[in-house]
Amino acid sequence: MALSTIRLNAVRAVAEAGSYSGAARHLGVTQPNISVQVRALETQFGVRLFVREAGQLLPTSLCLKLCDLAERAAEAQGEAERLLLSRSSLCEGRIAIGLGNAMPGMAVIAAFHRACPGVTLDVETGSHQKIIRAVCNHECDIGLLPDLPNDPRFRRELLAHSEVIAITPVNHPLAGKINVTATQLSAESLIFRAAGSSTQRAVEKMFAQAGLTPKPFLTLDARDGLYEAVVNGLGVGFLWRDSTSRTDGVARLPIVEMRGITSYETVFSLKETQNPIVGAFFGIAKHFNMGPEQ
Repeated sequence: MALSTIRLNAVRAVAEAGSYSGAARHLGVTQPNISVQVRALETQFGVRLFVREAGQLLPTSLCLKLCDLAERAAEAQGEAERLLLSRSSLCEGRIAIGLGNAMPGMAVIAAFHRACPGVTLDVETGSHQKIIRAVCNHECDIGLLPDLPNDPRFRRELLAHSEVIAITPVNHPLAGKINVTATQLSAESLIFRAAGSSTQRAVEKMFAQAGLTPKPFLTLDARDGLYEAVVNGLGVGFLWRDSTSRTDGVARLPIVEMRGITSYETVFSLKETQNPIVGAFFGIAKHFNMGPEQ
């Protein structure tokens, strides 16, 4: 037999008030409603829960035990609700974030952590395609990428203007230039990123617009590997301008043709994701400032 919470609440109210009328006032219902609930419960289980003495309803021993259990059940339900609310609040929780570039992603994450220190963050790095796939598959709650495709499934917040630059060893002949051109770069030993990289897409677009099709000397799938290859004098590579805070061992050179290829670092998530922590992250991103453009 199912035990109705409404009937249990009515029994507890009568036991505390000593009358149907007092219980009705406490619960904000009519007196007949209370009496019907109590009598229905007595009939349902074939028990007696109250006796009348001197015009007052007194709980039987069975009723007192039942009220004690009902009170503990109500406390447990309240605790369960508080637990669920805490998990969905900014005091406690967990989100997964996918980064294409370490910067400005880590700077935004640091700002969010200062605002919401109780939230645990799982950070995954990877290629442009990998991060988009992780967000779409709900493996990551939030992604941060440059050159995000115009996909109606995504909620987005633009962070900062970004462009791809060339990096050369510090002793390279081009290292002292204020900027370089696509033609100058095409004559060098070039290090490309693998397919699926947003950096590589921008580089290929830049060379195509210049009518050039240079072949890379080396292709690498990771930004750190490319950076180390350049530091060690293997050739000229390409990075998003603010993708790393490292400046050691390389010269950073703006590319003339890249000035017409504007992109933005973007925070994004699936529009269907309804999570107050994700909303708070977007709030931080909205007011995030990387400083003046370089």
